Amino acid sequence: MATPPLRDHVVRLVASLEGVCVRPVVRRVTDRVTGESVVRALDCGTTLESKCHACAAKARRLRITQCTEGWHLTREPEVGKMTEPPTEDRDDVPSDVADADDDATQARRVRSTRRLDGMPQLPQQPVQDRTVGAVFAAGEGKEYRPSMFVTLTLGSYGRVYPGRGVPVRPERYDYRRAALDALHFPRLMDRWFQNLRRCAGYRVQYFGAIEAQKRLAPHFHVALRGAIPRATLKAVTRATYLALWWPQMDTPVYVERTPVWDDGAYRDPDTGYPLPSWDQALADVDDDQAAQPAHVVTFGRQVDVKGILGGSKDSARAVRYLTKYLTKSITDTYADEDDPDPAYEAHIDRLHDQIRWLPCTPECANWLRYGTQPNNPGPGLVPGHCASKAHDREHLGLGGRRVLVSRGWSGKTLSQHKADRRAVVEQVLSAAGIQPDDANRMAADTLTEDGKPRFVWVEVPVTQGDWARVVMDSMREHDRRRDQYERAKAIVAGTDPPVDNLSANQHSSSDDAA
Repeated sequence: MATPPLRDHVVRLVASLEGVCVRPVVRRVTDRVTGESVVRALDCGTTLESKCHACAAKARRLRITQCTEGWHLTREPEVGKMTEPPTEDRDDVPSDVADADDDATQARRVRSTRRLDGMPQLPQQPVQDRTVGAVFAAGEGKEYRPSMFVTLTLGSYGRVYPGRGVPVRPERYDYRRAALDALHFPRLMDRWFQNLRRCAGYRVQYFGAIEAQKRLAPHFHVALRGAIPRATLKAVTRATYLALWWPQMDTPVYVERTPVWDDGAYRDPDTGYPLPSWDQALADVDDDQAAQPAHVVTFGRQVDVKGILGGSKDSARAVRYLTKYLTKSITDTYADEDDPDPAYEAHIDRLHDQIRWLPCTPECANWLRYGTQPNNPGPGLVPGHCASKAHDREHLGLGGRRVLVSRGWSGKTLSQHKADRRAVVEQVLSAAGIQPDDANRMAADTLTEDGKPRFVWVEVPVTQGDWARVVMDSMREHDRRRDQYERAKAIVAGTDPPVDNLSANQHSSSDDAA
């Protein structure tokens, strides 16, 4: 009697427990030289456990490694070895090379160089050309080099019930300001780092993560290399702000009707006149000497600062705490999927309703709602349907960078940290007499003599009927590699007899039988 196939939910559960991707991306790889074709299942690579627990956990472990390696360095990292240029799509784009403000790229705009009235001045001191922390002398000839762990929060938008995060009086809760603060919180953090480097006296390096508080406002945990006086950290936090010198976005102009695209511009649906372009709208703001920023983001009063010594239990605990919620979306952080709180879900909906319609960038489609053409417009833009993930309900304004890492943190990219982990495994396998797989054996950038790629990768759609088989094949391969690595460690330790010199991609007879 044939064994009945496993149900999909059982396969998914077992795969998650085994650390195997449940959303595999299948590719057929063809060697143009030999004509041979093979099928490979690749991990999906998501960072959210709601989509794939195994890949999210793997991504978090990699971040833990990255954070740990760079926090308490005693020598300057070799930043020149970082070959991957930062891009807007990466969540680890170094903030020190990101644009501080949109208006900084507009040469004709001068408002960004003048501090707003009423804002505290920044304490400044000469900046030393170093990234490692200072060494302090202790008794009996001992020395120590402390670092910092800092938590920054936003201000209040209204009273909330303790432990629930739900507004006491939703009608008085400032959802609009909460939405705008969330949309632009990463840029506020960029400003904070820029200001901190001017005031700390050295080129501060950082690894930080943005997560949500219970009330759904973002806050920031950051590991800073080196010791910085608490007074300096608090003074910088008080003096840091982000001013958006943008066109008005208080009063919607088009609610029931939408501007139409015609002849290279968005036009009023009734009169046919083109809406003011982005440059025209900014020029109007510049010409109005009484104009105020469309929005100003500042931090709240609470600044938590703690000194941390490298190698201590506090250091390891802080790293785990800093990366605790990296695998969760903003709305999943505290929501109970099995027993949802109606009041909390309503709180999420009200905040999302604001985030959906407010502009996130100069290119956002929502500018049409407020009577202004976005920067670099094109056909197909619809207010309320901006392509940015920041407007999604699960992200609530934080659709981009959740991890902010400075270029000189560890001197390595995430890819290089991942390669380091693989190198450890390869060394153990080689020491045990097992030939490791060649990680680049089918690389897409391998060329033939004619200068064309040797290996051609083609996506293979995974049907619902094939999904369980593909995942189970991945589990068998995962088990084979894990058993092989454990045996290799035993051989190196001298607790297991030697084996034949097998390649790591050769299956055992039991695998073939399975």
